[in-house]
Amino acid sequence: MDTEEQHDEPERDRSSASEEEAEGRSRFARLALYAGVVLGALLLTNAFVMQPFLIPSSSMDPTLRVGDRVLVNKLAYRFGDGPQRGDVIVFDGTDSFSADADPDANSVTTALRKAGAATGLVPPAETDYVKRVIGVGGDLVRCCDRRGRIEVNGRPVNEDYLHPGDAPSAVPFETRVPEGRLWVMGDHRAKSSDSRDHLGDPGGGTVPVDRVIGRADWIGWPLGRIGSLPAGADGDDD
Repeated sequence: MDTEEQHDEPERDRSSASEEEAEGRSRFARLALYAGVVLGALLLTNAFVMQPFLIPSSSMDPTLRVGDRVLVNKLAYRFGDGPQRGDVIVFDGTDSFSADADPDANSVTTALRKAGAATGLVPPAETDYVKRVIGVGGDLVRCCDRRGRIEVNGRPVNEDYLHPGDAPSAVPFETRVPEGRLWVMGDHRAKSSDSRDHLGDPGGGTVPVDRVIGRADWIGWPLGRIGSLPAGADGDDD
């Protein structure tokens, strides 16, 4: 009797351990499935609806500060009107603000960087920019009038969003924005490399509308700056 009891005990132990292992594998599989579903949902949201964007420079200060995470609304221009004057947009500046991406770049590093940028954890690609729309297709944009203001179609623009102490532009210019393109500038004019700096490039400093990734509608981080971005002024009648 004692011999049988001694023989049965390890059998029960092995059976119990096997069940625990199976339960552990099942729990891990469920967690992996849930994580995959959540990741898939985040990727789909990021690709088609909303994308975080880490502000890498002071070119949009004080509206956006270095380190802010903005939420870019990718549906803003998908149905209906395109970008409007005063909108803060994120766009791909390839062939307008910057050259093509480095063809010799490591594909794995590039993929990891894109994934990090897509979550707002690392700075965006060097070809991605955030600026404010000043002129749209057909607009005549010039600087400056006798009071030093930018004019769009002969009307002075009231730019309350400008960085304190900045002039609307230290560089005089006049340009007609081609249809399907945008004239964009940073709110911190003294620190912004924008359409003014690319007048001699293809497109004359303007950005194709189809290169717009989306409209920056909200600041999602840090906590003290969470909120929606106010719309920029269109013009001033005085």
